[in-house]
Amino acid sequence: MMKKIVLIGMLMGGLVLSGMAQTRGSLGQNDPKAKTVLDNVSKKFKTLKTVVANFVLKVQGGNNSVNDSRKGTVYLKGSKYKVSMEGQEIISDNKTSWTYAKDVNEVTINNVDQSATTITPAKLFTNFYDKDFLYRLEGESTEKGKTLQNIEMTPTDKSKNIFKVVLSVDKKNQNIARMKVFEKNGNQYTYEITSFTPNTAVTDATFTFDPKKYPGVEVVDLR
Repeated sequence: MMKKIVLIGMLMGGLVLSGMAQTRGSLGQNDPKAKTVLDNVSKKFKTLKTVVANFVLKVQGGNNSVNDSRKGTVYLKGSKYKVSMEGQEIISDNKTSWTYAKDVNEVTINNVDQSATTITPAKLFTNFYDKDFLYRLEGESTEKGKTLQNIEMTPTDKSKNIFKVVLSVDKKNQNIARMKVFEKNGNQYTYEITSFTPNTAVTDATFTFDPKKYPGVEVVDLR
C-alpha cells in the first residue's frame, strides 16, 4: 500500500508542478513575481545536458493514517528519465516506459504517451504550459543558510482533490528545493531535493530496463 501511495504521490505532485510554470497573464490573477522565479528555474534547466537529483518523499496521510518517508534519485537526460526509490523504479527512454516493483519482482511496460498533457520528471523543471492553476509569490524564508522563494499555487477547478501546492525555490541557485502538495482528504506529500548535480556522466543505458539484471522478473507488457 505504501508503495502505491508513494507512486501516486509522485504522479500527482508532478501534475501540479507542471502547471505552475505557465503564463496566464490575460487573467490578471497570476503573480508576475512568481512567474519570474519559475521562468528562471525553467531557463536554467534547459541549459543542462543531464541532471542527477536526490530527494526525500515524505507522506503524511489524513488523521495520521500514513506517516512515512522514502529516499530516491532521479536521473534526467533530455526527455529521458529514471526515478529510483526504495523498492521501485520508473524508467523511460521517451518511447517506452518501465515500472518495476521489487517486492513482487515485476515490471510493467507501456508505450509513452506523447501528448502535451503527459507529465514526466523532465517537465517538472521546465516551463510546461497548463491552464488549470494560479500562482503567487508568498515571500522568502531562510532555511539551513539558504534563501527560499515560496510560491503557492491553487487549482482553478475547485473539484480537484489537490487544493494547494507550495513550491520552494533556492534563490541563489535557482533550483527547486521543496514541493509540498496538499489534498482535500488530508494527505500531504513533501518532496525535499537534497542534492542537485548537473551535467554528470549518465549513459543512455540508464534509461532502458535490462531484464538480465533482474533474474526471474515477471514482465507485464501492456503495449
